[in-house]
Amino acid sequence: MPKTNNSHISYRLDIDGLRALAVLSVVLFHAFPEWFHGGLIGVDIFFVISGYLISSIIYKGLNDRSFSFADFYVRRIKRIFPALILVLISCLIFGWFSFLSDEYQQLGKHVFGASNFTNNFMFWSESGYFDNDASIKPLLHLWSLSIEEQF
Repeated sequence: MPKTNNSHISYRLDIDGLRALAVLSVVLFHAFPEWFHGGLIGVDIFFVISGYLISSIIYKGLNDRSFSFADFYVRRIKRIFPALILVLISCLIFGWFSFLSDEYQQLGKHVFGASNFTNNFMFWSESGYFDNDASIKPLLHLWSLSIEEQF
């Protein structure tokens, strides 16, 4: 039986609204941390949205007997990689001009972790009292993408 691409779910305006709230809460938190507390709840909202969408796609595909891991990952790669590659290259360029040697070396390690979706483990292993400040870890936010990919 040929595999078809019927595992897409229909567009949901309410999900886009939740995405907007999630982005807005994170942006406001970072822009005005003294005024806007709890903005990182947006990351939690994204986890819930991603879990729902990914589970829905897989469930619908399995139910229709049309699910394919290859098709699923090809669509994810087409959607995520262009922006991810742009962010990683931009950070490397910015870091070249802005970071000291040891900071740039750490950035290279973080780019590697982001490119194979393991930087959540990398950041976890780096946490501690004597660790570098989060402000010199421009890819710190990608820990959530790594967790999503591992899910």
